[in-house]
Amino acid sequence: MTKFILTIAFFITTLAGAQTQYEQGMQKAFALWGEGKTTEASALFERIASAEKNNWLPNYYVALVNTTTAFQTKDKNQIAALLGKAQEALNTELDKNPENPELLVMQAMINTAWIVADPMTNGMKLSAKTIEIYDKALKIAPENPRALFSKAEFEIGGARYFGNDTKPMCAQIDKAIELFAKFKPETPFHPNWGLDRALEAQKECNKK
Repeated sequence: MTKFILTIAFFITTLAGAQTQYEQGMQKAFALWGEGKTTEASALFERIASAEKNNWLPNYYVALVNTTTAFQTKDKNQIAALLGKAQEALNTELDKNPENPELLVMQAMINTAWIVADPMTNGMKLSAKTIEIYDKALKIAPENPRALFSKAEFEIGGARYFGNDTKPMCAQIDKAIELFAKFKPETPFHPNWGLDRALEAQKECNKK
């Protein structure tokens, strides 16, 4: 998870010629995130979101920063606070555009973080719902590599837990890697993460 954050931060902060206040703010927020200053990065993304009310990306990154931080956190109260902030930011954008596949993938990631934090309480409650969200994202955007890979990764976790065959999910990861090669983000700030994680997951699949 940390690796793809650093990849995003490096890519964004090496952009040339981004002169608008929005672009400068986004670059600074990514730089803070890349330095591990997640609280500061989240706060800056929030400030950008309040100024860019018609742009879903700043709130998306508020959700992504806080969710990825939650995955790396052990304290349950802190996890709840992080995921609460992530959900609030995401809800703002989902209310405006419930058919945005990247927002749907983000919702599934928040659900997954809750499951990881407390599988006994949240596994049964959120697992089927999370698969439904991924299916909706893929119906809207079947060529979206994050939706395909993230669903396969989520299903592999469940398959391993129950001792089921992971080959079908590994095949989906292979397909997602092909989609990553073709994927072109709309702007440098649009979501473009996931390939590193997919390649690592592919290696794990190939060990079986």
